[in-house]
Amino acid sequence: MLAAAATTTIESLCADLEGSMGGAGVLVKSEDKVGFLTDWSGDLIGNAVAVVRPRSIAEVQECVEICRRHGIGVVPQGGNSGLVGGGFPPAGSREMVIINLSRLNAIRRADAANATLELDAGCTLQKAKDAAHATGLQFPLALGAQGSCQIGGNAATNAGGVNVLRFGMARELILGLEAVLPDGSLWSSMRGLRKDNRGYDLKQLFIGSEGTLGIITGLCLKLHPRPARIETAYAGVGSIEDAMTISALARCELSELVTAFELIGTECLPLARLIDKGLTSPVSSVYPFHLLIELSCGKRLDGRALLEGFLADMLARGLIGDAVVAQSERQARSFWAIREGLVEGQARRGYHVRSDVSVRLGDVPAFVAAARAFAARDWPDWTPQVYGHAGDGNIHFNLLPPLGMHRRDALELGLRITESLFAIVEDFKGSISAEHGIGRARIGAFWEGLGEVERRTMRAIKNTLDPHDLMNPGCLIPVLEEQE
Repeated sequence: MLAAAATTTIESLCADLEGSMGGAGVLVKSEDKVGFLTDWSGDLIGNAVAVVRPRSIAEVQECVEICRRHGIGVVPQGGNSGLVGGGFPPAGSREMVIINLSRLNAIRRADAANATLELDAGCTLQKAKDAAHATGLQFPLALGAQGSCQIGGNAATNAGGVNVLRFGMARELILGLEAVLPDGSLWSSMRGLRKDNRGYDLKQLFIGSEGTLGIITGLCLKLHPRPARIETAYAGVGSIEDAMTISALARCELSELVTAFELIGTECLPLARLIDKGLTSPVSSVYPFHLLIELSCGKRLDGRALLEGFLADMLARGLIGDAVVAQSERQARSFWAIREGLVEGQARRGYHVRSDVSVRLGDVPAFVAAARAFAARDWPDWTPQVYGHAGDGNIHFNLLPPLGMHRRDALELGLRITESLFAIVEDFKGSISAEHGIGRARIGAFWEGLGEVERRTMRAIKNTLDPHDLMNPGCLIPVLEEQE
């Protein structure tokens, strides 16, 4: 294990880094580092000896090698838009160096014939999507933070988003990967092949590893045909049971054309209006749940007619109370603004219990009912917020503390609430992290929930690739002295 570095070692480390990267590539002053040490929500604050911003893969390798020689851990960082504290060392931890990849951001090759896109890991997701669009294709991963999150971070956390229902998680959209290993060597599988059955698929080790096995520096992405028609509907339903019935029917009757199926509890609407006071719901708030349904298809299919016919059938069956199909791209964006605004609105209100859980599709109604009952019984002053990607079983069940509660008290109570909420998730054999990752914020609950075989296997992989715990120490896998 790495020992805490002495002051003289820190001075020597920074000198070596500056000698290799140049002064502009190494930030050591507190005022220069501050923007890299706070997460998007503002809930977590970290610390680091230095923030290094390499301009090339060779510089990433040099930085890793320098830190290895000095016995200092490295934390890979993308757009710093994560929500579980995996992208920077926590305050009070042992000394570490952040390697931020924002300057490693070139589009390497767009291959329309192979429907692939090769690029540096520091490219933002939006840049990747724009490059795919320029080829006449699309990269369908879609996140609220796509203007700032980086594609390397998306891979390292196996990001999800609103289009998982049709296209899968990031893991299913990556054909090849390049990574700097803990010894400074470079490994690559950037062949752009859809079928490659030569032994272990090593890239899968790095996808979802949260930087604990190596630093992802490049990716080969799988592109998809760009839809000619995108249709968006907003509907009100009387119960979450009806919502999940509609989801199941949509899968059967509209098949692969459904790209998004989002659930919004109407209690979330006031939070969206904190971001835009002019936001109006397309349907009445008398319905306890709203649905956002998106369908996309090629030009030979009439997506509008298919979606309108499906909704008419749902209305006739009494499953939907009211529905509106967007008549323009602008109106569709106004529907999505509600879904995106409620997330930002919660952050603006302040600290809140944030969860990112998944259960089997058939268990979604029972899980939400159990979570609501728990909140009403044990925390009646806290306000539940229920929303998420219901079509794939991913529910965000959040709780807002009473207005005026001191942040310190809210944080303390929030830990207790989260522990109980995760116990409910475990009762349903679900996951405490559907798409946000584990990071440092969820590491205790994650590790406790693993069986002995899982722990031993994960530890064996980590120890084999990173025996000195150089890569993102304390993230995803607890350091040994913290586990004991």
